[in-house]
Amino acid sequence: MNIKYAPIALVIATLFAGSVAYAQSAPAKPVVIDAAVTDNIYQLYEGEVVKIDKKTRTITFKNKEGETKFVAGPEITNFAQIKKGDRVNVNYELAVAIELIKTKSDGVRSKVETNTVTKSKADEKPSETITNKTTIIADIVEVNREKKLVSVKGPSGKITTVTVKNPALLADVNVGEQVKVIYFDAMAASITTPKKK
Repeated sequence: MNIKYAPIALVIATLFAGSVAYAQSAPAKPVVIDAAVTDNIYQLYEGEVVKIDKKTRTITFKNKEGETKFVAGPEITNFAQIKKGDRVNVNYELAVAIELIKTKSDGVRSKVETNTVTKSKADEKPSETITNKTTIIADIVEVNREKKLVSVKGPSGKITTVTVKNPALLADVNVGEQVKVIYFDAMAASITTPKKK
């Protein structure tokens, strides 16, 4: 296996195995809030199935950067649906919403996490999407209206500073108040038949 591209195979394996231990390797970009919402989609891998070894369940993907081999474990029950020439895509999506609304709260910061896994049906080509949603009630610890910045502190004590594109959202927001922060992230891997030209 080409060591340079092994992480992509690992990402695919992790995703199809149903694990959610991918968040640490997701692309990091500054959060910019527009109307209190930001949404970014990153393509982590795109390639073509060039070889399938049914005996060892090894799939070889190829793109402009080279070839990557991936052994499909027993969790991929619809292995037989994969054909040479199919396309493989792995995407990561990150969305952040901050509701700059005064909340009636007793001052307690909270964090609620939910996780959802969606898989393809038995007669479809393999695909899987793992989504995570984290809702945090955070304290506003700093407001810089001139630079359109808001700093919030969540239940872990970590302070996050975000840029607010719409300055009107900052008109009535003050230090000591609380806001709701919603982080949504998802990773999706799919193998599809290319459209006929």
